[in-house]
Amino acid sequence: MVAVAQHSTPSPGTPLPAYLEEAAAAKPHLRTAAQAVAALAGATVEISRLIAHGPLTSMTGGAALGAATGAANADGDEQKALDLQANEMVLAALRDAPVAYFASEEENAILTLAPEASVSVAVDPLDGSSNIDVNVSIGTIFSIFPTHPDGATASFFRRGEDQLAAGYVVYGPHTDLVLTLGAGVDLFVLDPESQEFLLAHSGLRIPTTAKEFAINASNHRHWFAPIRTFIDDCLEGAEGPRGKNFNMRWVASLVAETHRIFARGGVFLYPADRRPGYEKGRLRLIYEAAPIALLAEQAGGGATDGIERILTKVPVELHQRTPLIFGSAEKVGMIASYHIDPSLVRDRSPLFRERGLFSS
Repeated sequence: MVAVAQHSTPSPGTPLPAYLEEAAAAKPHLRTAAQAVAALAGATVEISRLIAHGPLTSMTGGAALGAATGAANADGDEQKALDLQANEMVLAALRDAPVAYFASEEENAILTLAPEASVSVAVDPLDGSSNIDVNVSIGTIFSIFPTHPDGATASFFRRGEDQLAAGYVVYGPHTDLVLTLGAGVDLFVLDPESQEFLLAHSGLRIPTTAKEFAINASNHRHWFAPIRTFIDDCLEGAEGPRGKNFNMRWVASLVAETHRIFARGGVFLYPADRRPGYEKGRLRLIYEAAPIALLAEQAGGGATDGIERILTKVPVELHQRTPLIFGSAEKVGMIASYHIDPSLVRDRSPLFRERGLFSS
């Protein structure tokens, strides 16, 4: 697990630029990363403003934010108008910052910006775009790596432990920025009057106990035995092996799920399954799983693919996918045990077990 460094606690209400300046003064190696965070934050303020217009964009002659473009990104996912607009906003902001290389879900290859710069940035510009039309929380995820002397590929094809900073912005009833610079996790809120991110809470910690899990239960029949058994055990409630009743949540927006887990604890599961194209998971390692994993560990939680810790995985492709399980450390460790201890795994639904509806 990533060690959480100790640092002075900034005061609530501190503007993000002052916070970043203080962090860079204390740790000069973070100065360029802090500049990249500031540029990203500026882009997300513009994205937040655009999202707030909702369907009004199409009424004023623009493309509907959730409209399909007829194109697909490099990994085959359908692109929405807002996906492309968010990508362009982030890229434009980073061109004005000292960033060497830019990797994005919406780009076919790594882009070279200023190769002499000391940091490189990977981004999912618009996470959860299937929720645009229904006004459910969506977001932006980012990861900042030190630029590698060997160039673009080496700057991103490395262990997630190498990240200098990571964060996400969630566009919901209010716009929040959750950020780590490698010394804990802090929460900023976008002030609607000043349009500036202000520190709202320092030292976020994922609650150690919770009675919630997040997974798309419609895929139950496709799951491999360890995941199915864990979920079945949770569904048995207080009378089952987990000994308590659980609630299930599923938003289909990684940032929304992450934000809830930071607030209330629990565990998120997007496992590999038997469907074609899902055998190695679905979330992208570099710009989705790795930054979320760093945030989770910095907040006292855990993140795994079921067997391997996410932050030790080394990608070999830009858009490489991975299973992702993260949240309260106890729950993440428990799910990992289902993958390595055959005695815990059963391959039958609770409906057919001793207390099931169809047992004889």
